[in-house]
Amino acid sequence: MPEDSTPIIVGAGQYMERDLPPQQAQPPMGIAANAAAAAIRDTGCDYSIVRMIDTVALVRIVQDSRNRPRDDFAFGRAENPPRAVARRIGANPAHAIYGCIGGDTPQTLVGEIAQAIADGEIGMALLAGGEAIYSARAARRAGVDLNWQEESPGSLDDRGMGVPLSSRHEMAHGIGIPVQTYPLFENAIRAQLGNSVDEHLHYMGALMAPFTGVASSNPHAFYGKRREAAELAAVDEDNRFICLPYPKLMNARDSVNQGAALVMTSAGKARELGIDRRRWVYLHGCAEAREKLVSERADYHSSPAIRTNASTAFDMAGKTVADMDFIDLYSCFPSAVEIARKELGLAGDDPRGLTVTGGLPFFGGPGNNYSMHAIATMVSLLRAKPGSFGLVTANGGLLSKHATGIYSTAPCFGKWAKPNPDADQAAVDSLAGPDFTERPEGRAKVETYTVCYRRGVPVMGIVIGRLGAAGRRFVANTPAEETSLARLAAEEQMGRAGTVETTPQGNVFVPG
Repeated sequence: MPEDSTPIIVGAGQYMERDLPPQQAQPPMGIAANAAAAAIRDTGCDYSIVRMIDTVALVRIVQDSRNRPRDDFAFGRAENPPRAVARRIGANPAHAIYGCIGGDTPQTLVGEIAQAIADGEIGMALLAGGEAIYSARAARRAGVDLNWQEESPGSLDDRGMGVPLSSRHEMAHGIGIPVQTYPLFENAIRAQLGNSVDEHLHYMGALMAPFTGVASSNPHAFYGKRREAAELAAVDEDNRFICLPYPKLMNARDSVNQGAALVMTSAGKARELGIDRRRWVYLHGCAEAREKLVSERADYHSSPAIRTNASTAFDMAGKTVADMDFIDLYSCFPSAVEIARKELGLAGDDPRGLTVTGGLPFFGGPGNNYSMHAIATMVSLLRAKPGSFGLVTANGGLLSKHATGIYSTAPCFGKWAKPNPDADQAAVDSLAGPDFTERPEGRAKVETYTVCYRRGVPVMGIVIGRLGAAGRRFVANTPAEETSLARLAAEEQMGRAGTVETTPQGNVFVPG
């Protein structure tokens, strides 16, 4: 029998809202609260157990994840988000946590809360997140004013923005915005495979088409349309390039109204409450690790942080990837899937599939909270197949922060303890990248690149390159001139030679 202190998930809920006028739709806290209520009901207990929740941990919403909020979120905000959700569901927790930015947050919070439960610091916790980005944008388009401002008194552990994921120098050249940065990884993968852009479009289409099939059968998917590989690969007016080599359908889609939540407690408390053991899901393994800044990494087609933290999670669980019945790889962009599957030793056509939800481009990408949906979905799948195991990987930033969870209805035995992340982090930090300069001058070659488009027209080139024989790395843009940009988009740039110079406006790389 598991020890009384063993942490378990006993409730999981999801909520999706679509096709409502903005005035009738829920704000983000309302969507998270609906998911939370579903998770509480999923425990099988009387709803009154909500009074036993002593901790509410909320995933940071997109509105609070930017230094400068955009206009489409100018409707006010919840000043104490976890307590705004708690108030809606009738909870009054002693602890209210508001996570930092990053799609790794749901899995990281599960590991943190699990340890606090095992240590006797938390009796019952609610983890939740919700986004109403679709409603916010619809309201702005319609000229509708919404009032999402609310005050919720009480303590708040606000984790803030977290560690910086980009340097100012990187941001000045366009690196740091995910839609412009993941294509840099993708072109590095493409070069390693020896694919042309057209060949790689079909390669990515074949990889991601099965995701659309999963999304099409998921009742919580915001998009959920099944698409063929050729449709994903076809670049046309409806699927135009966003940043090369990604057309629109290869990008995470955050214009969603989606929420997900989990209820966690100890095995002892669950027995005391009479929660059916068939509902118990154990966290058998978990770990986290963080990559260096993009400009400091050894290469752009691998992830030591995924490799290292996943190995630790599997060691904790006493399992391997071959033992997993269900898999969900974080899937904001194809490169995230490709790099994770490579580090885990998975084939792109693994018969188990690589997603349980449909992924961020097809299920929906609710800001930092996607992996809460993956875990909630995993809970249902594991309960339906007792004794099976499931793997969830979560990714924050620019392939920056990684967390892994291994779940099962099979019991954990012995004293539960989360691995110390310091050893994994030290292993990642010890890996040296090339020397870097912020002021490059002279002959150079392209290490990786992307071309950014606006409404189908190339408007900016981003290059990560190497200087001369010494190979010092730099970041730069290409001349913002129509003919040069058109040529940049039309011709292969990987490994291309050119000249880079430092100007008052930033570094400029000119091919040729």
